[in-house]
Amino acid sequence: MRWVTAAAAAEAAATSLILLLSPALFGRLILGAELSEPGEALGRLTGIALLSFALACWPKPATKPNLAMLVYNLLAALYLGYLGIDGTSVGMLLWPAVALHLVLTALLAAARLAAKRA
Repeated sequence: MRWVTAAAAAEAAATSLILLLSPALFGRLILGAELSEPGEALGRLTGIALLSFALACWPKPATKPNLAMLVYNLLAALYLGYLGIDGTSVGMLLWPAVALHLVLTALLAAARLAAKRA
């Protein structure tokens, strides 16, 4: 039944790509509604999380949860940083969230390098 996990991971990856590329299209096709600008930003962040979830669940042994979390934190930091620089969607916790994701990215990368050396 390993194929079920692969199929579910592939579906999560496909959904993540739709959310990353066009959250408005996802909103129209799945929810039957338009998304607001913050809704589109949350849709893209959800796409990043789903992509990481798909990586974590992929049945290949080379894919580890550490890599999935590393990808999630790196992409989340980059996207949230982009939102902050763009200046259209900036809440009071945006920059602390960017900093937290960057710190976690650095820690996960260091742990991954240490594990490869061991």
